[in-house]
Formats: sequence, C-alpha cells, structure tokens
Amino acid sequence: MSRANKPLNHDHLPALDLLRLFAALGVVLFHYAYRGARAEDLTVLSLPALEPVAKYGWFGVQLFFVISGFVIARSAIGRTAVEFGIARAGRLWPAFIVCTTLTFLATWLFGAPRFETSVPHWLANLTMIAPVFRQPFMDGAYWSIVVELTFYGWLALFIALGQFPKRTDDIVLGWLSIALANEALIHSSILRHLFITEYAGFFCAGILIAEMASGRRGWQAPFLIAVSAVIACSEALVGGRETAAHYSTEIKPVLMIALTLLSIAIVFLASRIRSLPLPGGLPLAIGGLTYPLYLLHQHVGYIVFNRLHEAVPAGVLVVAVTLAVMAVSLAIWRYAEPAGRRVVVALLHETTNRALPPLAKFAGWYVHKASGWVSGAPVRIK
Repeated sequence: MSRANKPLNHDHLPALDLLRLFAALGVVLFHYAYRGARAEDLTVLSLPALEPVAKYGWFGVQLFFVISGFVIARSAIGRTAVEFGIARAGRLWPAFIVCTTLTFLATWLFGAPRFETSVPHWLANLTMIAPVFRQPFMDGAYWSIVVELTFYGWLALFIALGQFPKRTDDIVLGWLSIALANEALIHSSILRHLFITEYAGFFCAGILIAEMASGRRGWQAPFLIAVSAVIACSEALVGGRETAAHYSTEIKPVLMIALTLLSIAIVFLASRIRSLPLPGGLPLAIGGLTYPLYLLHQHVGYIVFNRLHEAVPAGVLVVAVTLAVMAVSLAIWRYAEPAGRRVVVALLHETTNRALPPLAKFAGWYVHKASGWVSGAPVRIK
C-alpha cells in the first residue's frame, strides 16, 4: 500500500456541506411530496405533480452514507477508540435530544389522531435506540441514526484493535464480502443489521475516498472504490425493488445505478474542492443545519400539514414548513449544539476517566492469569 507520509488532512471541505444540504432536501422532498400521503396515510396533503421525482428522494440517505464514510474515516485518524466515541456522541446526541423533544411536544399537543406519544416513548427515544426498549422511533427518519451508530461501533472496535487505518483495505474487503454474500445468497436479517449489509458499499466508498484525499497513491484505492461502487449498485437495486413493492410504484433500475454512481462521484469531486466563492461561515452553517433538519422535518411537518392544509395551498405550505424547519435547525446548530456538546463531552470524559483505569487493571490481571493457565505455571498477582 502506497501512502503519503503526511497525516490525513482535516481541513474543512465546503463542497461537502452543500452536498449534505442537497441530500437532506432530497429526503425532505420524498417525505413531504411522496411518502406521507402516497402509502403511509401520515398526512392528507399531497403534491401529485412532484411524485415522479419525489419518489426517488429517499436516495438522499445513501448519499449521506457515502459522506459519512468519508467524514468519519477522517475524524477517526489520530484518535483512540474512546476519544472517537466521545467525539461522535458530542456531535450527535445534543441535537438529537433537542429534536426528539420538539417532536415529542408537537406530537403530544397536536399530533392526534394520526400521531400519538407518551413520556416512556420520549424517554426511550432519547437513547437513540428506542426499539431496544420496545418503543417505536419518535420519527421514522431515526432508523438511519441506528445504522450510523452501528458503523461507528465497528470503526471504534477496529481502532481499539489497532487495525484502523493500518488495515483499511482488509476491513473494506471483508465488509464488502459479507455484504455481497448476505444480500445475494444468505438473506439473514441478523447479518443485515449487524453488518449493515444494505449500505456497506456506500460507506466503504466514502472511507476509500477519504484515503485518497489523505494523499494515498497507487491502484488499490481506486480499484476498491470501483468494487464498492459495484456492491453499492447491487444494494441500491435491492432497495429500489423493496421501495417499489412497498409503495406499489415503479422504481427504474437504471436510475438506481445512475444515482449510486453519481453519489460516489460527487463525493469524490467534493473532496477535491478546497474552497468555494461563498462567505466563509455560510457553508459551515449549511452543513451544520442539515443534521437537525433531517431529524426534525418529517413528523413535525406532517402534523403542521394536517392542521393547516385546508387554510393554505399545498405548495405554499410545503415551502413555508421547509423554510421554517430549516430556520429552527439553524438555531439548534448555532446555539443548542455547542452548549450540549460541551456538557456531553465533559460528562463522558469524566465517566471514562473514572471507569477505564479499573477496567484496564482488570484486563491486565485477566490476561496475566490466562497466560498462566496456558503455560501451566503458577500465577501470583499482588
């Protein structure tokens, strides 16, 4: 493997912020103009003129996964597994708590009859893994956060084992092999959840693009990106068939392949763009608001639609709600996230500083004792 000697460049890439917004608005379009009224009966508002385009907006999530593979691989460099985990919790949890709480309040006050909630429902969702507590997600969009957490967990494990980024190619090849085998042959729901085999190609493509952005040379990374793209195309075709069956609509396979290749290509191009002719803080704000926007828009939007659809034209209402949710999301990024991140990071640092030394001492004792069992020699621990 040929790599540049310089460390991975963590400079901010403004083009990726614009891609995040594009992906988020694609998902918003899918939810507002297609999913809510088309098959789920979540809202009475519909925009039939936009349905032929809006029904493909769910692919914004796959674009997010390519971006996530890129960004998370970069952010993991130079960090221990604990530091990586704390950084991700500090980034995700504060906005998630705020958005979940706002969705809970909107649902509790105005959601009936289509939406219901309770305090146990809200508390379970604050953990990000509500189904573990036998509670549904507060918002249907939260499923992808669990996918992201699974990705973070595997990456943290490989960091702890000293395998990432040292053996990135082996990790990618192993993951892609499991994904291909499961999606094509095994069809195990356990493997699908444990190894997120529906989306492995997208994440792996992002990871390898990050490698190339770091200055890596040689044929291996481009070759593995091509392999990841092929696997991602097959995953997209499966997702397209499932979407077509669920909504009783036509999802064109050629568009699935085109969107997959485009998603990977534009992330690669964005990784090469170091600046844009925009005010310095604008791309950062655009990228920052996309996470709260993704979390907050769906069920809150449906609730507003169901309350106001008779008083406001559908198109005007959708635009107004989208802009309003974007404004709230910007405020969450600007004010709530920084304060929440400081609290979460401080608490987690304090917790790990207290918990890790005893765990390390126990691990050392266990390894020493186990070595004595293997050798047959007596073991004395003071």
